[in-house]
Amino acid sequence: MLRLLDFLLALLAVLLLSPLLALLALLLSLTGEREVLFTQKRVGRGGNHFNLLKFATMLKDSPNMATGTITVRNDPRILPLGRFLRFTKLNELPQLFNILKGEMSVIGPRPQTQRCFDAFPQSSQVEIAKVRPGLSGIGSIIFRAEEKMINENSDPESFYDNMIMPYKGQLEEWYVSNKGLMTYLSCIWCTLWIVFFPKSRLVWKIFQDLPEPPQALAAELSFH
Repeated sequence: MLRLLDFLLALLAVLLLSPLLALLALLLSLTGEREVLFTQKRVGRGGNHFNLLKFATMLKDSPNMATGTITVRNDPRILPLGRFLRFTKLNELPQLFNILKGEMSVIGPRPQTQRCFDAFPQSSQVEIAKVRPGLSGIGSIIFRAEEKMINENSDPESFYDNMIMPYKGQLEEWYVSNKGLMTYLSCIWCTLWIVFFPKSRLVWKIFQDLPEPPQALAAELSFH
């Protein structure tokens, strides 16, 4: 049922957004390093790797520079047009084709690089690998300001590994345990809602049994 919904929603989105996709591809081909698509190995269902698609927003050698696969706010590796694409999340649109191919779902844990996946607690890794990764999901909704949080910390990589990923892992485990049509549709609604109201606490009101964040993250995640 959910796989059919994934396919139909992704197909409809591609058809409706095809003029925008073509325009963005043209703009990227004329600016920056003239790269249109960025592909990167991500961990998918069953722990298998797949090539995640994005519009190119950063310098081609970014994974080998600075903080590697961890992106901070105002990251100097981000290209001018890329900054707009990342802010609006338009850079994620090519993942609609990952969904059509069955590599991703509309809703699920965000697909991670192997380095970032390994930062999850082992119990979270086991549960996350049971489902297809998502274009959006409960972890993405809660951590919508992740880049800002990382940027404001004096030790970004340690903060990411020891504070963000353990709690994000709990959230993704919650999703796997509560996976179903209502959770799927509610996450889509929350994703659309926070585009216009990024500081909204709606997600906490809809999903009242989510794991509570550690005190150090509560304020940043609009928990209170």
